[in-house]
Amino acid sequence: MTVKTVDQPAQPAKRTAAASQAKASARFTEEERAAMKERAKEAKRETRRSTRAARGEAESEVLAKLAEMPEADRALGERLHALISTHAPVLSPKLWYGMPAYAREGKVVCFFQGARKFKTRYATLGFSDEAKLDDGVLWPTAFALTEWTPEVETRVAALIKKAVG
Repeated sequence: MTVKTVDQPAQPAKRTAAASQAKASARFTEEERAAMKERAKEAKRETRRSTRAARGEAESEVLAKLAEMPEADRALGERLHALISTHAPVLSPKLWYGMPAYAREGKVVCFFQGARKFKTRYATLGFSDEAKLDDGVLWPTAFALTEWTPEVETRVAALIKKAVG
């Protein structure tokens, strides 16, 4: 009987923390790394909050974040915040990766990303997988926002209502 031997694969060299950080830095932009750091801070704050005070404090943080935005993004974000507060009061405002977001039972349903956040040419209204927007096998989960018109308001209100089910 012949016994075959199998060579053991070489063990990869252990990376130093600095090498791992350098590799991660090459994969993410400065803006993306900043967003991840903001999300880590948000998660820490969320675990420390009491349930009663959470909504008021979180809404204050969202409004403060909107106030920091350039005028064009701020105007869109404030209109969206007012619309969501009116048409979907079940959603709680919160910060998510440094962006205004709206959650149900702690899970983000939709969010607003200003154009300047990642240096894009338009702001974005995005929806997570928690949103009930399913429509067959293909549907949009993000929408570009360039200005707020009555038609945009009507369409966004319909999307928000559908998203919360």
